[in-house]
Amino acid sequence: MSGKTFEQPLADRRSARRTAARDEIVDAAWALAREQGLAGITMRDLGARVGMRAQSLYSYFGSKHEIYDAMFEQGYRAFADWMQADAQPPAAPRAYTQAHRYFEFCVGDPVRFQLLFQRTIPGFEPSAQSYAIALQVLEQMTGELAALGVAGPAVDMWTAVMTGLASQQIANDPGGERWRRLVDGAVDMLLAHTGTMNGAGGAPASRRARTRRTP
Repeated sequence: MSGKTFEQPLADRRSARRTAARDEIVDAAWALAREQGLAGITMRDLGARVGMRAQSLYSYFGSKHEIYDAMFEQGYRAFADWMQADAQPPAAPRAYTQAHRYFEFCVGDPVRFQLLFQRTIPGFEPSAQSYAIALQVLEQMTGELAALGVAGPAVDMWTAVMTGLASQQIANDPGGERWRRLVDGAVDMLLAHTGTMNGAGGAPASRRARTRRTP
């Protein structure tokens, strides 16, 4: 049996251990960010969380911004999975469903929302690889909106309104309903503005029988 046969499994095990260690560091970074805020992460605290010296973390990430970058990519992959999991038949009120999915993803994790949708960390810019994931998610969402007749500048308006509602909910009524209950009305307004109300998959929310809980 040649030495090469042994070398390959050894290399695979090393790669697997390195990947597992990086994943553990990223998970710990998320946990710290939820406790102390994104800007409150320190390499010392992060190292202590995963049982390493702060200096040892640099064997896995070249800088703290590289850790933020891994978090950014992970966050957008989660966003893509979240939106794709919402498979509705064509007759469903797709615009309203998509808007609520977007809103719930945002408010479901305020720290992740800050990293993905706000410039919270001074000097941080996602890498080309991570930003490509973000663009893929945006292209997917843009395509779904285009199928509803929402295109061009109207897409920017759509994301601005939905992100704004989520931001207000997180900042001023966490866990509440104040801005959540405005989502359907915002969709009505946006579709009316773009002249695509009939493409929403149903009548305006204000005219539909409601099944959502109210405060």
